[in-house]
Amino acid sequence: FSSPLQEIVTGESEEESNGVNLMEFSDEILLHILSYVPCTDLVLNVRRTCRKLATLCLDKSLTHTVLLQKDYKVNKDKVKQLMRDIGKEIYQLNMAGCYWLPSSTIDHVTRCKNLVKLNLSGCHVTSLRLSKMLSTLQHLRSLAIDVNPGFDASQLSSECKATLSRVSELKQTLYTPSYGVVPCCTSLEKLLLYFEILDRSREGFMLSGQLMVGESNVPHYQNLRIFYARLAPGYVNQEVVRLYLAVLSDRTPENLHAFLISAPGSFAETGATKNLLDSMARNVRLDALQLPKAWINGSGLLQHLKFNNPFYFSFSRCTLSGGHLIQRVINGGKDLKSLTSLNLSGCVHCLAPESLFRKAEDDIDSTILESLVVSCSNLRHLNLSAAHHHSSENIGNHLCQLLSRLQHLLSLALPVCSITDVAANVEKPPTASNLVPQTFGRKVRIGVQTYPRNLADQANQKIESSVFWALMGSLRFLETLEIIGSSFSSAMPRNEPAIWNSLPPCVRAQSVGDSEVAAISQLTYLQSLTLAQLPNILTGSGLISIGLQCQHLRTLSLANLGMMGKVVYMSALMDMLKHCKCLRDLRLEQPYFCAGAQFFQALSHCSSLQRLCIVSRSGTLQSDAVMSFMANCLEVIMCHMFMGESLTVCKNLQQSIVRSFQADRPALNVVIFPLLHEDLTEVIRDVPMRHLDEITLFKSRVAEEPPNLWW
Repeated sequence: FSSPLQEIVTGESEEESNGVNLMEFSDEILLHILSYVPCTDLVLNVRRTCRKLATLCLDKSLTHTVLLQKDYKVNKDKVKQLMRDIGKEIYQLNMAGCYWLPSSTIDHVTRCKNLVKLNLSGCHVTSLRLSKMLSTLQHLRSLAIDVNPGFDASQLSSECKATLSRVSELKQTLYTPSYGVVPCCTSLEKLLLYFEILDRSREGFMLSGQLMVGESNVPHYQNLRIFYARLAPGYVNQEVVRLYLAVLSDRTPENLHAFLISAPGSFAETGATKNLLDSMARNVRLDALQLPKAWINGSGLLQHLKFNNPFYFSFSRCTLSGGHLIQRVINGGKDLKSLTSLNLSGCVHCLAPESLFRKAEDDIDSTILESLVVSCSNLRHLNLSAAHHHSSENIGNHLCQLLSRLQHLLSLALPVCSITDVAANVEKPPTASNLVPQTFGRKVRIGVQTYPRNLADQANQKIESSVFWALMGSLRFLETLEIIGSSFSSAMPRNEPAIWNSLPPCVRAQSVGDSEVAAISQLTYLQSLTLAQLPNILTGSGLISIGLQCQHLRTLSLANLGMMGKVVYMSALMDMLKHCKCLRDLRLEQPYFCAGAQFFQALSHCSSLQRLCIVSRSGTLQSDAVMSFMANCLEVIMCHMFMGESLTVCKNLQQSIVRSFQADRPALNVVIFPLLHEDLTEVIRDVPMRHLDEITLFKSRVAEEPPNLWW
């Protein structure tokens, strides 16, 4: 391994001359230090350094749980050696998203005879391999797998089914209509289902949601405590999930305390689902709830459901009014300290007393938000994005002022129009960016500014007294922040062609720009930042402040900042990147983005960068600059660029990157493709789900699902 680590573990460093030797530390301290080293390095490298480390690296605290899910350097041989050396000591093994490992790698898991928890989501596993592996894992209680086309439950051996009968936690990602292994799991207490079935095959044939004849259609839910289903867009996913729900509608488990269905678009309620909800209202008390919007809108369901000590609610995209939210969910403003995560994304009327005669852009009722804040004072995750939450001019009742009371917040998502000072929005002179139409086009030109040159200085002086500055100052332990335009939509949706034009930003958002971005730099512990559709970005100077002050930043997503015809913040972005030493994921979405030599030279300062995604209509790239960047940044394993270049240029660059770096980077995933090409959706379907879900597709991720849903 590297010489710096060699020096540290052997004590052969400059500190030795000063009497400091790492090996003189207590075992407890050394074990804590070693816990930050990937298990593969500990077992295959570090333990060979000296006798003391040879013993410590095999300590049960380090080998009990092995996490390979983001160890992008691990390969089949390393896994084989790891399982051979410590297989019997492993009780929890997480290989989620190890898409680059061949399916034969799974054969070595059979050495882990004492496994209790196993996560193979995103791994290539056939029915026969799964059967062989599970037949040897008699202590297994928690399992996560993918069900791909060709899966055949009839190939599972009796020994495999015996193991599955003892599994109490199952996470199953479906890429084909199937029950998977659910009917074999007769002791299920937690069931997580992810439906990723496409409506059309690669050949263009329409798929059916009906399950194969002969498959068991009697899942065993009698002991179920947690039911979670997340659907990707498409009618087939809806058809299949209804089959899973059919058994629940006949008999609702008495111990059910979390029922969550995340479904995009329209997912109509049926007689069976209505019976299920009625049964739940009569027989169970819930701690977590999420339902499709059609199941809640216009119904009195929330009035009849009973809750115990709820920790998670999601009413995303529902027409639920603030009055109903307070009366039926928050118990009329009573104590709800147990609630730690709340998703109101796209819930446009949730901060208004009623929704019947209200326009989406009308001012919020601050008393509703205040009731929410007082009742749910222990909230750690709050999502208010995708809605117009406009504060009134009443002093002390601004949304930012009320949210500043939530001292325990770790993640927060807000619409851009909600963070502006009402008075500032009225008094601020029009700037160049909001005099220019928010449309695409190279012909957009900005002339001499029509306000005094020192206006920016005046704004910076005033920003420290703004409500948003105060909010950022009060949430010092915030780790995730999303500020997203209420009308923003990504140019690259999931299963559809790229979007040509975007909706203009909210009028209230027109004043949000560089000074508000600078306020974010107060978040010392910030790890993930998303900024989308901030129209008044003039130079991007606030980004530099974030780069300097937010040294823990690991994920950065910027989309449609400033005017649309020019990337006005490029210089500031390049300065910012020079300070982002911990940055691992970078996503940029901006028309006319030029990914040239200067940009990639600045990006090369991000020594920890692993994943890069650029989405740019009419954007350009320099192939030699990309190749140089990939050569300099050895940790990069994902490079996705959807630009305005020709198909030939994109294919040639993609092939060059794969040819040059695949051998040394087994997890390398490269997709370079014209954004507006008709075959974009076909290309997207081959992207590993880990990358697609975490970075390539834009979405709000705050309170997207309950915390600690899976390990």
